[in-house]
Amino acid sequence: MELPSVLQKLFKYVDDNKSTYINNLREAVAIRSISGQEMYRKQTCDMVDWTANRLRALNFEVTLANVGNQTLPNGNEIPLPPVLYATLGKNPRKKTICIYGHLDVTPASREDGWDSDPFILTESDGKLYGRGASDDKGPVLCWLHIIEAYQKLKEDIPVNIKMVFESMEESGGLGVDESLENEKNGFLKDIDYVCISDNYWLGTEKPCITYGLRGLCYFTIEIECASLDLHSGGFGGSVYEAMSDLIYMLNTLVDKEGNILIPGINKDVAPLERNEKEMYSQIDFDVNSYRTKIGATKLPHNENKTELLMRRWRYPSLSIHTIEGIKDAPMAPTVIPGKVTGKFSIRSVPNQTSEGIKENVLDYLNQKWKERGSPNQIQILMTASGPNWIENLNHAHYLAGQRAVQHVFGQKPDLTREGGSIPIAITFQKLTGKNVILMPIGTGDDNVHSKNEKMYIKNYIEGTKLFGAYLHEVSKLSD
Repeated sequence: MELPSVLQKLFKYVDDNKSTYINNLREAVAIRSISGQEMYRKQTCDMVDWTANRLRALNFEVTLANVGNQTLPNGNEIPLPPVLYATLGKNPRKKTICIYGHLDVTPASREDGWDSDPFILTESDGKLYGRGASDDKGPVLCWLHIIEAYQKLKEDIPVNIKMVFESMEESGGLGVDESLENEKNGFLKDIDYVCISDNYWLGTEKPCITYGLRGLCYFTIEIECASLDLHSGGFGGSVYEAMSDLIYMLNTLVDKEGNILIPGINKDVAPLERNEKEMYSQIDFDVNSYRTKIGATKLPHNENKTELLMRRWRYPSLSIHTIEGIKDAPMAPTVIPGKVTGKFSIRSVPNQTSEGIKENVLDYLNQKWKERGSPNQIQILMTASGPNWIENLNHAHYLAGQRAVQHVFGQKPDLTREGGSIPIAITFQKLTGKNVILMPIGTGDDNVHSKNEKMYIKNYIEGTKLFGAYLHEVSKLSD
């Protein structure tokens, strides 16, 4: 594929300014925008201002939308960081692209096992280490850098651009959905496509574009056998213990191979499309590397690559997370808990609904409790849920994205789903009615939310080029 002349110029400019881009990321990483900690709320807001000032320097019209306050568990009330809305270009003959990113990060410290200060960008062996380098400050800066490249080269930016940057993504997105809802007939009205870069390649070598995400249904099982905790020496053998009941109930949910035991849970799963299984077989995924990476001795489903990917992405899964109510003690505790709570979740897929899953789960567990015959009190609740998401990967927008990847990386991307959830993708799809694409630039080993988060310098620079190629390709769409 011959590279258009405008992209040749852009790509050279990006290469020539690599050190500047790295310094910009160094500034961004230094701002401790940890949205989930009260002591860093001011810096979280400072990060919004820092970004707003850079956008204004690029001639964006910037609005900072106030989304109110947050009441903390300790009763303190602090302001939520504003949602940043930015617009560049209002040419009715051009396509309008909406770009989303987030500016907040998760907590990090040297005590967590980092090899360097997580808020001082550290370059080593072709990698940039720092909290937010990959999630999501690096990708956000890539967008700003490519806009600047167009302007410095005096090249016409081929599309109108709208940007939405928020700073509560790592803390449940408080206030963001409501703000976007308010902009449904305003800022979001004339958008043609939405692009999000807040996910990652499956591996480290082959780029991907993501078109599907699983949803989430979160459940609790609470069982109470006594109004207080008891000592096993004095009461063992004379009560129906809540812990035994809970373990029985949890053990009815899933077998050792990971198959969900709840009847009917798969009845609404979208059937396989023609050639879909073949598409999974062609995805670049090394089973041995995956097993080694997570430290497992053996993987289920006979370690078949296609089956493993489909189980991670396109079929529901059930995971048991924790049991609460057990008292910590320096020595082996001998307490009989009066009340215990087990927590589990189900990752949903198209065409499943949260309400349908809830009905199946409650019917099944109530029947199992009846079979148990325990006199203890039980309460089963679905405490949270979020929908799954799927896009048409044959849409012209996705084809444009694939061409953009080829311009930069010289190969077609893998078309992937992900097993987790990115709720904002569903929000944009619902509010705009437009096609949403997930175009990651980070890699599967970036350690986001973990110690030593990093971005490969190559991905940071090539990712900037990718966004430029994406704008170029989308501008040519006629749908």
